[in-house]
Amino acid sequence: MNSRDQFDSLSPIDYRYWDKDVAKYLSENGFTRYKLLVELALVRVLNRRGICTKAAVKEVEAACNQITTAEVYKEEDRIRHDIRALVNCIRAKISDTAKPFVHMTATSYDIIDPANAARFRDVVQEVLIPSLVGLGKTLITTALREAETVQIGRTHGQHAVPITFGFALAGYVSRLGGSIEKLKLLAAELPGKFSGAVGAYNASSLFFDDPEEFEIEVLAELGLSPAEHSTQIVPPEMLTRLLCEVTIAAGILANLSDDMRNLQRTEIGEVGEEFEAAQVGSSTMPQKQNPINFENAKSLWKVVMPRIITVFMDQLSDHQRDHTNSASARTYGEIIAYVVSTAKRLTRTMKKLAVNRANLQKNIELTKGGIAAEPLQLILSALGHPDAHEKLRKLTLQAQRESRPLEEMVVSDAEMKDYLEKMTPYQRQIISNPSIYTGIAAKKAKAIARRWQKKLKLDRKKVVRI
Repeated sequence: MNSRDQFDSLSPIDYRYWDKDVAKYLSENGFTRYKLLVELALVRVLNRRGICTKAAVKEVEAACNQITTAEVYKEEDRIRHDIRALVNCIRAKISDTAKPFVHMTATSYDIIDPANAARFRDVVQEVLIPSLVGLGKTLITTALREAETVQIGRTHGQHAVPITFGFALAGYVSRLGGSIEKLKLLAAELPGKFSGAVGAYNASSLFFDDPEEFEIEVLAELGLSPAEHSTQIVPPEMLTRLLCEVTIAAGILANLSDDMRNLQRTEIGEVGEEFEAAQVGSSTMPQKQNPINFENAKSLWKVVMPRIITVFMDQLSDHQRDHTNSASARTYGEIIAYVVSTAKRLTRTMKKLAVNRANLQKNIELTKGGIAAEPLQLILSALGHPDAHEKLRKLTLQAQRESRPLEEMVVSDAEMKDYLEKMTPYQRQIISNPSIYTGIAAKKAKAIARRWQKKLKLDRKKVVRI
């Protein structure tokens, strides 16, 4: 049978944002491999407990290494049950003496939930976190390089007081670093279960006096620990928390992208994406150089963010289990896939980001020294002015109306003469050159960047890999 043309796919994740590293874990082939890993873990523990022979384990292992997702789906089409189809495919490749031990004491979600816990843990630790760390390291490099590059700070889209570009990026280094650390913790804590059809160990209790220890042994084969209590399914909260943090990380990437995109506006022009020699920005306007990578990141965030609502809705399951999450839970992997795509794209983009220092300086000067209003009113207050804020408000408004530098308005104001004489040389210099009024922005940028430079060295514990 001919393979399907990738452009016949319905989801853009399969033809535009597909990632081989993510697919290893979250594709249907990856899911099949993890479910087979659970079935094999079960037989291994049964052997250790004297229930089946080593020969049976070898048969099951050989069968699991041969099974394809295609044949499992073919069997599912026949019997209309996914896990029993998997079991039948294993049984079809082993002897009659080994068949009784395949899936022994297990219910479907004794296979599905551990498989999901293991693959989501692994894709987060092996793919998502490294992609976010890659972006974090790029941001750190740029933050250190631009730690002293003066930039106007903006609140509500308006000029506030000066910072540095490195300081602005250090904020994202810190936010992203915090999310990475949380992801590491949450991924490592995903629990499994092997407690039977309603979670009460009914089936395993037929054979073992210590069914909870049996569960621990099976899950240990996958590097997992059991949930304290499970029904037919693992409690959903831990995976929900993990996907919440993935969504939070996506929000950080979107916020960074918005800032960089806005700084590329023609009127601002402080940074710019690299534009390749043959790249086209518009089908009709040849001059256009659009911030497409940052826009793409924002767009994918709009896909990811609402999906957490579905995850929260799947938190509810009637009694020991209903089937209302059977379709929706299959889409969880797409959340991670989109965030990995975003992180990798932003890493490439930020590595080649151009910083326009001339425009940074031009924008600092745009208000003709008006950004000195804050330090000036504070200095006046310290020198005893009874209403410095109101005085500076009136002077800045007048300066704006007359399109004159604030310093000129201050120097020509009779009331200000005595205060100007009392100012220190540094205080007086701020009025003439407010770009020096950056607080400890440069120092803070360097400290944060260097702190996370050390912290982002991963110390992932060894887990089961496929």
